[in-house]
Amino acid sequence: MNKILFSAVLFVSTSYPVIVAADTLTQFFQKSKISGQVRSYYFSRLYGAASVPNQDSFAIGGLLNIKTAPFLGGFGVGVSFYTANDLGTHGYSPSTVDTTMMGLTPSLNALGQAYIQYAKPENLLVRAGDQIINTPWMNNSDARILPATYQALFAQYSPLPGVKLEALREFRWKSRTSQNYYKDNLYYGTGYSGDPIYGGVQKLPSSAPQAQGTVAFGASTAMVGAKAQVWYYDFYHFAKMFYGSASYTLKTATGIDPFVGAQFVREWENNSLLNSRTGAQPVDNIMGNTVNGSAWGVQVGANFDIVPTILGKGQLTWSYNEIVPHVGAIGGGAVVSPYTIGYATDPLYTTSMIRGLVEMGPGDGWKVKWIQNILHKQFLWIADFARYHTYYSGNSNDVYVDLTYFPGGMFKGFSIRDRMEVANGGLVHDAPLNPGNKTFVYNRVMLTYLF
Repeated sequence: MNKILFSAVLFVSTSYPVIVAADTLTQFFQKSKISGQVRSYYFSRLYGAASVPNQDSFAIGGLLNIKTAPFLGGFGVGVSFYTANDLGTHGYSPSTVDTTMMGLTPSLNALGQAYIQYAKPENLLVRAGDQIINTPWMNNSDARILPATYQALFAQYSPLPGVKLEALREFRWKSRTSQNYYKDNLYYGTGYSGDPIYGGVQKLPSSAPQAQGTVAFGASTAMVGAKAQVWYYDFYHFAKMFYGSASYTLKTATGIDPFVGAQFVREWENNSLLNSRTGAQPVDNIMGNTVNGSAWGVQVGANFDIVPTILGKGQLTWSYNEIVPHVGAIGGGAVVSPYTIGYATDPLYTTSMIRGLVEMGPGDGWKVKWIQNILHKQFLWIADFARYHTYYSGNSNDVYVDLTYFPGGMFKGFSIRDRMEVANGGLVHDAPLNPGNKTFVYNRVMLTYLF
C-alpha cells in the first residue's frame, strides 16, 4: 500500500498541469502543507524496592507531515515520517531501560502515515491507508516519541452542523515502539510475528492467531453546551463494545460554568481469543470463557476564569468510575481494550497517567483533578489524585502533577513539560508496579518544538 501511495504522490507532482489546469505547479506546492515536531524525552522509573532496578530512557526524534493541496476536486495525499534515536544512552543493561519509550532498539524509523483521501470541507472525509485515528477506544496514544497509527479505511460525514457520523475498518496497526504494521494488539507479547511491541499486557501465547482488526461506527453531536457520542466497536475475536458519553455545560456569564458528564460501556463476546480454551493467560488472575464487561462513570465540575490577569482559565472536576464484576467472565468482568490496555489511554474519567481500571480490572475509583492556565497561558498546571478499590488488584492511589512552560515570542511552538506520577499500592496485571508495597515514581520530562 505504501508503494501505491508514493506512486500517487509522484503522479500528482509530475502530472499536475494536466489534472488541474487552472493553477500552476508552483501554486500547488505552495498550497501543500508541511508540518511536524521535534521531540526530546527523558523518562525515569523509580522503584522503592531495592530488589527492582530503577529504569530510565532518553530519546530524541521527530515527526514530519506532508499533505498535498487538493486535486481533482477534493483528493489529497498525506505522508508522515517518524524517527527516534537514543543517542547511545541505553547502554548494555536492558533491565535498566524503560522499554516503553522506544523498546531496546537504538533507533526507530517508520513511515507512520501514508494515505490518500477525498474531502469536502465541513461535510465529508474518506481516507484510506496508514493514518492516525482518534476515537475513544482506538487512538494515537501519543505520550511517547512515536504515536500509534493504524492501517485502515476511515470515513466521516456531517449531515448537519454539529453532527458527525464516523466509520472505520482497521486491518493492522503500528504500536509506539514498532517500525512496521502488524496484525496484533496490546494483548500479544513482545516479538509476536517479529513485532517489537512494548508496553502491553501479554496474555496470548505465541501460537495465537493473528488479530483480524476492528470495525467501528460512531455518531457525535455538540450544540448549546451539550455534547454526546455513541460508538460501536467490533474488535474481531476479542470483544464487541458499545460506548456512550454525554456532558452538559451551563453558561452562566459569571466566570464559573458548571458541567456534568456521564459515560457507559458494555462489552460481550463468546469466542474471544482471551478465553481460557485458547491457552491465554488469565486476565486479572481470573479465568473465563466469555467477555462480559460493564462500566459506567459520572463527572461533575466547573470551568472558571475568575482572575484572568493572573491565572487565566481553569477547570476543577470530581469523577467516579466503576467496572462491574461478572462471575465466570474473562477477568471477572474486565473491560477488554486491545489498543489502550497498558497504555492507559482509554476514555474512562478516572484513568491516571500510568494505570486505570482497564488495567486493574473490576472495581471502582474516583479522581479529583485541577487544570489551570497561568500568566496568559504561559504555564499550564495539572494536578490530580486518584483512588482505586479493585477486586483482584488490591487498593491503590496515584498522585499526579504536570507543569508545561510555553516561552512564546521568538520561541513560539516550543514547550517544556514535566509530568510525574507517584503510585502507591496495588498490582497491574501481575506485574508489581509497587513491589513490596513500596512507592513507585514515574517522571517524564518532555521538550517539544512544533513547526
